[in-house]
Amino acid sequence: MCHYKSYSYLFVFFLIINLVPRTTIPAEISSPLKPDTAYTAKKSEPVTHEVEFSIIVTPPYHCKLLKVWVPVPQSDTAQKIEDSLFSTFPKNVEPQISSEPIYGNRFACFEFHEPHGAQIITHRFQAKVWNLNWQLEPETVTTVSNWPDQFAPYLTPQTIQDQQQFQQVLKQIGKATEKKNHGLTQAMNWIDQNLTYDHINASLQADANHALSKRRGHCSDYHGLCATMGRAMGYPTRVTYGLALYPKNSPSHCKMEAFLPPYGWVSYDISETQKLVKSIQSSSDLTPQQKQNFITAARQRLRSGFRENSWLLLTKGTDYELAPPAAKPVRIVRTAYVEADGVALPEPDPANINQREFSWMTSHRYTADRPFKKPFKDLSTLNRD
Repeated sequence: MCHYKSYSYLFVFFLIINLVPRTTIPAEISSPLKPDTAYTAKKSEPVTHEVEFSIIVTPPYHCKLLKVWVPVPQSDTAQKIEDSLFSTFPKNVEPQISSEPIYGNRFACFEFHEPHGAQIITHRFQAKVWNLNWQLEPETVTTVSNWPDQFAPYLTPQTIQDQQQFQQVLKQIGKATEKKNHGLTQAMNWIDQNLTYDHINASLQADANHALSKRRGHCSDYHGLCATMGRAMGYPTRVTYGLALYPKNSPSHCKMEAFLPPYGWVSYDISETQKLVKSIQSSSDLTPQQKQNFITAARQRLRSGFRENSWLLLTKGTDYELAPPAAKPVRIVRTAYVEADGVALPEPDPANINQREFSWMTSHRYTADRPFKKPFKDLSTLNRD
């Protein structure tokens, strides 16, 4: 009789634990606490792009030494790079290729001695890129009290000039944080509600101070501020710069990544999601209910972590020495970093309609092996009616 009761209790316990709803985390997305951990996102819809990317630099008159650092994209679980080839015109210069030690970014450095007129550097390569979906569930993100030392570069916030305002914002975010959401979600919500997309009034440097004081900027400022907020809350973050692999005035675009156990590095695009939502809100072709459905889907995709197959990662991180070293450390590198006789040349923003003079510019051509959808333009990618 005693054995019968024991088995009965075990049977009831078995029913309870199997009937109560639970959140399970697939083993394949469980990541160790290492910053070089591979992406754990679900990969889909690969597209192979033939890339021809040129940088045209006009050195100052009587320049003795023109130096150009060009990011070299690397293969990882999200992208595969093949057939990489550099060429220069009119001077024939072979690059020195090195990796900087903090984030592992790889650069081709070109030295043009006594250049006369514009110099053109062209990089041709093939890139196979996947859509990445992390399918992150905020309530499953775990808290880490003591991060390993390797995460130090991803945990130091940018120095904020107006600390009082910054702390007030962090306090607002803290009050809005619920158990079902991690603090980074609320930081993204705050940025979405308080920043206005603006190419004319932008820093180009992932500058949290610019974004916080001006409340304006483009992807660089949105993601630089969010990364700094995340670090202040104890989340390792990094700004990632890359190329949009389709014709547009400014090919560079950045995203933000946060290391969120057990998912590892997760990619977010706050600025493009905000622009997509505003486009949906202003559409005259959608009913109010359709608008709400699409907006909900767009914001859910942001929170879940997403990266598209038409974006190629070039560089990761902020504040590091170039390899080989430049005259001074850089904040970020978008498509190139250029020095003339040890002085950095102004960085262009071709999307700024008020800017008319450029010391250097990029030219680009991409050929995909099949048609692909642009997820921040095409509403069908949101899978909502």
